[in-house]
Amino acid sequence: MNTETVRPAVTELRLSAFKTHRGVTLPLTRLTLLSGESGSGKSSALQAYEILARLGSGESLARAVGEVAGSPAACVPAGARPDAQGRRGFRIGCTVDGPAGPVSLDLAVQAEPELRIVGERLTGAGETLLTTALTDPDRPTVQAAWHTAGATPVTRAPLPDDRLGTSLLPLRVAGKTAGQRLVLAAAEQVVVALRSAFVCDPRPEVMRGAGPDGACGADGAGGAGGAGRGAGVRRSGRDAGLRGGPGQPGGAGGAAGSGGPRKRKSSGGEAGGWGRDTEGTRAEGRLRSSCENLPAVLERTSQECARRHAVLVAAVREACAGPVEGLRAVPRQAGGTGQTQAGAAVPAGLVGAVGSRAGVTGVRAVLDRGELGELPVEQLGDGELRFLALALVLLTGPEVLAMDPVGEVPSAHQQMTVMADGMDRCMDPRQARELVSLALRMTDRGHVRLLGTVRDASVAEGLPGVQVLHLGV
Repeated sequence: MNTETVRPAVTELRLSAFKTHRGVTLPLTRLTLLSGESGSGKSSALQAYEILARLGSGESLARAVGEVAGSPAACVPAGARPDAQGRRGFRIGCTVDGPAGPVSLDLAVQAEPELRIVGERLTGAGETLLTTALTDPDRPTVQAAWHTAGATPVTRAPLPDDRLGTSLLPLRVAGKTAGQRLVLAAAEQVVVALRSAFVCDPRPEVMRGAGPDGACGADGAGGAGGAGRGAGVRRSGRDAGLRGGPGQPGGAGGAAGSGGPRKRKSSGGEAGGWGRDTEGTRAEGRLRSSCENLPAVLERTSQECARRHAVLVAAVREACAGPVEGLRAVPRQAGGTGQTQAGAAVPAGLVGAVGSRAGVTGVRAVLDRGELGELPVEQLGDGELRFLALALVLLTGPEVLAMDPVGEVPSAHQQMTVMADGMDRCMDPRQARELVSLALRMTDRGHVRLLGTVRDASVAEGLPGVQVLHLGV
């Protein structure tokens, strides 16, 4: 195997017992679309993936489940009955392919009466690399055992029951023996793949109503923070706990309990993935999950890569009604109507200096309609606006999105996974087909993968390389 070219990626999602799913295994390729009737579990599958991704990024279990599903009970399979101690839960897992070969991660989560990870299993290369088990319900820890293959075959130690043990292994395993190095390679592969996920859910109503920090809406309206998941910058590198030292404030390493009376600490300030650092997001021009800061990001990307911006304009031209000769960010005047002088593109650095010019409150994105003039993108239809946002995501990368790739691993050894629930929502068949075609072209390059849900699977008919999984049949 050429380890220099294999990028870690989730190739299988297991829903052993999650919401409406029982014993379901979903093979994932570079472009996988889930289809099915309402209630077939399309969104639930993406939620399970997102919970795993958040845990891999260092978030606490309570935050990961709460942000994605609302409550732990919502993840419990329908009809599941509590045991004699009143316990119910769910089980999810995945397989990650990469330089270390296929590595499988499986989790058993107790949802009631108290949320905690009661079992975790990491396997690869024919070995059980990590197991955890709840041995004392009165303590906030599980007993972990990881592969050593040295003088002592297995190393045992307590780990916190509200964190993914796999993400903590780089902080606990020395890497002195061949077995320890195998454990580290497998854990890093899983963490890299899970942290490379970006949940994209463009919300036209939010994009139109956001504030003047590079969003689409009226002056002074909303925009104080990113709506929906992924609103802020996911912290990268050592702060997220892959390589950082134990005991860092809020980091995964400092969470490892070693006993004592059961007492749950606050999750505030944790390094976990979808943190809501909206001020940092504005400054960096990184696109949020709901895409309400699209104009600021568009201003950045149009200057950084003219070739990809031209591809974006061409795609928007195919999806939008009427002529489209260009797409750009323009200065936005306080109290203005949104109409701008033709060709008045934003000078470099304007977004970072909002308010430094008299009357300028930010930027807005406009379509150049040629003789018809400019059209603010917030006046586009919902389908057109969602198409624009999703196309921009597919044509960019982790450095432009509010996500947390592993900083210690070169970007050439990573690939981003975009998760788009309701990918064709609000779009007509022509727009949806064009979006899937664009996604296919981008995933062919090997730097991005896509897992989406669609109402109508026919949008992918005749497109080689698109895998459609029909749920509920």
